[in-house]
Amino acid sequence: MKEHDGAEPSGLRVDDPWYDALAAGDWEGPEPPPAPASPPAAPSGPAAVYREVQRSGPFQEVRGRYRRFVFPATVAFLAWYLLYVVLATTAPRLMARPVAGELNVAMALGLAQFASTFLLTWAYARHARLRRDRAALELRWDTQERMR
Repeated sequence: MKEHDGAEPSGLRVDDPWYDALAAGDWEGPEPPPAPASPPAAPSGPAAVYREVQRSGPFQEVRGRYRRFVFPATVAFLAWYLLYVVLATTAPRLMARPVAGELNVAMALGLAQFASTFLLTWAYARHARLRRDRAALELRWDTQERMR
């Protein structure tokens, strides 16, 4: 077996305590290890069932509905939060402007952050209930039936 001295072709020396010659392609002997005689058997049991369900159209539809809601909602919420932080640091006079009595723009926007969090939570729960829960439950029952 060829020993690895830590010297790289470019002249740099990299001492890697986790270096594994077999993983790097330096095999013992003149030939690489022989390939298995037969292809490995397809997994059976629960793993195969879950992979089959994961590749199914209904599962992909549930995941697509989830992504179509969550990604835009996350981007919108983070943009809204970032806007608040940027305004607080770059426009202090605007944020200090009174709205009603002692309530200024900064406090109103801060309270709106809490309100938008609750609104987003409600919207997510409603979306899940109306667009995903029934299909996900059907997938769960189908998976359980296949596992028997």
